[in-house]
Amino acid sequence: MFLVKQINFNKTIIIKGLITAILLSSFIYLQNFDINYKILNSIIGLTGIYFLLSIPRLSLVIAGFFTGILWFYWIPFSFVYYHIGYLIPIAIIGIGLIVAFFFFLLDFIKKPIFRVFALFALSFIEPFGFNWFKLELLFESSYFQTSKLAFFLILVSMFFLTRKNKYKALFIIPLIFAFNYSKPIKIKEPDLKIYMANMHINQDTKWNKKNRLNIINKNLDEIDYAIQEKYDLIILPETSLPILLNKDEFLLNYLKRRAKKIDIIVGSMSYTKNNYYNSSYYFSKDKVQIANKVVLVPFGEKIPLPKILRDFINKIFYDGASDYSEAKKPTDFNIKGFKFRNAICYEATTDKIFENLNDTKYMIAISNNAWFTPSIEPTLQKILMRYYAKKYNIIIYHVTNDSKNFILKP
Repeated sequence: MFLVKQINFNKTIIIKGLITAILLSSFIYLQNFDINYKILNSIIGLTGIYFLLSIPRLSLVIAGFFTGILWFYWIPFSFVYYHIGYLIPIAIIGIGLIVAFFFFLLDFIKKPIFRVFALFALSFIEPFGFNWFKLELLFESSYFQTSKLAFFLILVSMFFLTRKNKYKALFIIPLIFAFNYSKPIKIKEPDLKIYMANMHINQDTKWNKKNRLNIINKNLDEIDYAIQEKYDLIILPETSLPILLNKDEFLLNYLKRRAKKIDIIVGSMSYTKNNYYNSSYYFSKDKVQIANKVVLVPFGEKIPLPKILRDFINKIFYDGASDYSEAKKPTDFNIKGFKFRNAICYEATTDKIFENLNDTKYMIAISNNAWFTPSIEPTLQKILMRYYAKKYNIIIYHVTNDSKNFILKP
């Protein structure tokens, strides 16, 4: 009899952990399949927070493990292109264990109120500079605000709901203050006819020198099409030209000639003074402006570890390549009288790229999602960009390789 009770107890703990992970991840997968209802997202989000505040510690650890995997299983997909695909299962388990550890710490002090403050603190933690694990994203497409204050109020609300006393009914008070009463801010789109190129170039062929000419020609064909259709501006994705463009005088001059008929923004690499950059190039008339990436992807474009470990990892896994260099501050492009903040992939989901916007109301973000497709990565990226578009009241034009382009408004 004791053994049967013990088995049932263990099953209950596991099931609670799994249900919590599903609740914390559902908003991503629902939006991935274009299922987006505010009432549904609100209920699922609140229920997920309720479970986080009420399940036992072991269930919490299980929830963290599967939440980490459901959110970020796609991160090691890029290993295939470094010929270390055999490490993908190990990396996925490692990601789950990292989030499980953070969830374990939520119950470090066995007092229910501690979880409220621990969860709130977790929303500020960015391990190795990676900031995509934001639990407030649960409410990005809900009836609630996504500010830090609103997230704290939701935590307090669900804390009251978990109590088995007379204070239970108080849960509604902080929830009222967390409700989103504001109407979307309307920003007039720039008076420009913008062509957002839709590219699908496989990552495994992109950097093969045999394919370079063909890929360059695809980009030029897109530019010619945009000229023919009388667009004012064409935007091409991150590293759409897989070369060191500032070292290719012939192609630079060719693009300058094309830019007499249309403004061009294209992603490529650049090299100066022993530094390699991930860059956006803006061609207008016979001029070119280069904007280098400000925020690099942790473990993708830079290794955020001490030099001895950084050099070791680069040698073992990246054939001795060095980290990319980063710009000191964001760059704005003045396109026919309209200011656009430049952003390259990951940095469009960080606060740093939105610094000193002043009167800049538009952003051009370019990405290359071929590293991770097919997966939910483009969906999570879009949710994050929408979060920042609302936070900073800016329109984002996102052009990417191997996933859908989109325009996000506050």
